[in-house]
Amino acid sequence: MRRDSFLIVQLSDLHCGSPYFDPELLACAVGEVRAADPDLVLVGGDLTAEGYAGEFRTARRHLEPILDAGFPTVVIPGNHDAKNVGYLHFRDAFGIGDVEGKADTVLTLTSDRGPAAPARVTVVALDSTKPDLAEGEIGRERYAWIRRQFAGEADLRLLALHHHLVPVPGTGRERNTIWDAGDVLALLDELDVHIVLSGHKHVPFVWLLNGVLIVNSGTVSSYRLRGYTRPSYNLVEVTRDRVRVTFRYPGAGERSAGELDVPTMQLRTNPELAGMFTKSTWNP
Repeated sequence: MRRDSFLIVQLSDLHCGSPYFDPELLACAVGEVRAADPDLVLVGGDLTAEGYAGEFRTARRHLEPILDAGFPTVVIPGNHDAKNVGYLHFRDAFGIGDVEGKADTVLTLTSDRGPAAPARVTVVALDSTKPDLAEGEIGRERYAWIRRQFAGEADLRLLALHHHLVPVPGTGRERNTIWDAGDVLALLDELDVHIVLSGHKHVPFVWLLNGVLIVNSGTVSSYRLRGYTRPSYNLVEVTRDRVRVTFRYPGAGERSAGELDVPTMQLRTNPELAGMFTKSTWNP
């Protein structure tokens, strides 16, 4: 049956090389992604544990079935990938990045999913990392460039980065929103960005903030988890009238996270989101 939505798969925080990394989880997720036939795959950073070359080769090998399938795919680095001059190995593994290590990507996609789906999609994926620091930053020197990327006509404007723009529930004292989060949030409003995709804290969540849907992904293949959360990745289905976010657990089903009614800009979230640190409700 033909799908009438633009489907984004959001994977993040693989952490290849970590003792908490589970290659079977990642292999399962990759198989599910191929079967989903996505219109866009975002791999949102922290592919590695320490930014070492062998870890990037492992990540590349695991992601090869997605990359070979021809789905439009964006890969950005996370703070772990920027350790130990890891941006050089990121560039070697994925062919993304300049001589200074920044690995920004812009895609303009045309969808043929039908009249209900957005026909033209602009994706701006930003490298928010700083070498050897957990914190991130976009930097005001890049704002003019971001404005130019979003200047054209688009039915759907997506911004992706590894670090989060707003504090994530259940993650303790907040030190890891990007340093210029307030300025970037104001920029998103100015540019009419519709969706922000981020990761970093291994806790999936969904917000609607000033007309921008912010979708955070968990870790897809690591057991560095908080509370009763489980390894997961996100499916984001977009039509002109709605955006539906689903948390998928590799090999273990899925759970609705929320649905945005676009005409009214009302977000209905799963009540279980509020109790995801309560074992009886979040981890059946």
